[in-house]
Amino acid sequence: MPDRREIQQVLERTETYLTDTLLPFWIERSPDREVGGFLTYFDRNGQPTGETVKTFLMQIRMLYSMSSAHRLGYGGGRCAELARMGADFILDHYWDHDHDGWFWIADRQGQPTFMGKVGYGQCFGMYAFSEYFMSTGDDRGREAAERTYAAVCRHMADTRHGGWFEIMKRDWQPERPGKYGGDRKSMDVHMHMMEALTSLYEMTRSATHRRRLLECVDLICSRMLEPKTGTGYMQFALDYTPLPAIMFAVEWGSDEEPEDGVARPLNFTSYGHNVEFAWLLLHAADVLGVPRKSYAEVVRRIFGQCVEFGIDHKFGGVYIEGPTDAPPHNMHKQFWQHAEVLVGMLDAYALLGDEKYWDAFRKVHSFVFDKFVNMEGGGEWYALLDRDGTPVWDYLGHAWKISYHTVRSMLQTVRRLRMLADAGRPVTPRGESP
Repeated sequence: MPDRREIQQVLERTETYLTDTLLPFWIERSPDREVGGFLTYFDRNGQPTGETVKTFLMQIRMLYSMSSAHRLGYGGGRCAELARMGADFILDHYWDHDHDGWFWIADRQGQPTFMGKVGYGQCFGMYAFSEYFMSTGDDRGREAAERTYAAVCRHMADTRHGGWFEIMKRDWQPERPGKYGGDRKSMDVHMHMMEALTSLYEMTRSATHRRRLLECVDLICSRMLEPKTGTGYMQFALDYTPLPAIMFAVEWGSDEEPEDGVARPLNFTSYGHNVEFAWLLLHAADVLGVPRKSYAEVVRRIFGQCVEFGIDHKFGGVYIEGPTDAPPHNMHKQFWQHAEVLVGMLDAYALLGDEKYWDAFRKVHSFVFDKFVNMEGGGEWYALLDRDGTPVWDYLGHAWKISYHTVRSMLQTVRRLRMLADAGRPVTPRGESP
């Protein structure tokens, strides 16, 4: 077991970085003072690239980051100011008043350029505006979150198979099949629906929202996890038959192509998504008032598989994805998996008490601060590294790489480390705001 001095040292390093470097990077660089909203394209030197497209995801995730940081006491009021500015821009430009829901991409001024309905974005509309209301008390946040929930229930719900449709046209009709995604579901989107419903229920304490959250949790645990290892399948047919994961025509992330250029094998799993799901599941249990031990076996299998195959025990860090029961072939390391695994390994250690999880946390934490954090560029993380930490994608900000993963990770890591330091022993975090 780590002693209090070790925990305190890691805590101080992490919180100092969060307050003095990471948050200032985004507070100072991202606001678009001319027309509102945020600009998030930054090169390896932390300088704007000149790209001004504004995806809904970049705007809504910036809203979440600033709201969450303010709610947890950071930023001295500046995060709340930027959250309000972001809310203004999003509410003015992205809601489809004719068909409901949030548009996916707009230009710098907020004029929509891609009007399709992406389920991933609808989840984040609910998630971020719930957090915004709980952070600032601005009633527009509650109204927007509940309006999004109503649209999701009206247009996205799959009343035949359960769960939600994910990629749709502007009028919510399913997109074409295949690479257009109209005939597929994913663990990714359903996991984010779970976190969105968690925040919505935390905000409203509505019995209806509680039931819908429990339904989502049960669906993922019963139909989206591989039975042998307990890890998540990536994609499914509409009836939850697992499918090899393909790349979609519509983007919502910067991901490498499958090794064969077509699809990831059916037995491939994402270490980052698995661990993110596990810690979000534990947080959902907290909000629901359900003992964390109720899901101990579900998360134990996920955390254990990540430690066995996902953690690089030689160089540190965590790989992107690989077979459910064997080491990965691709040794690249992407920023967001590290952000999620930092939080997840602390939850694993607190809940399960096995020191292998603290050891995994330390290996990821050291790799992040030694290799991912680019202090010369202002302190954000590189996007993608080789196994030894050599940059592959060296940009610091993008349409799909915003403050969300890195800032949220540091906020939640600090909270968990502080609990461990205060207790001097493993404790289960309660009442988190993810």
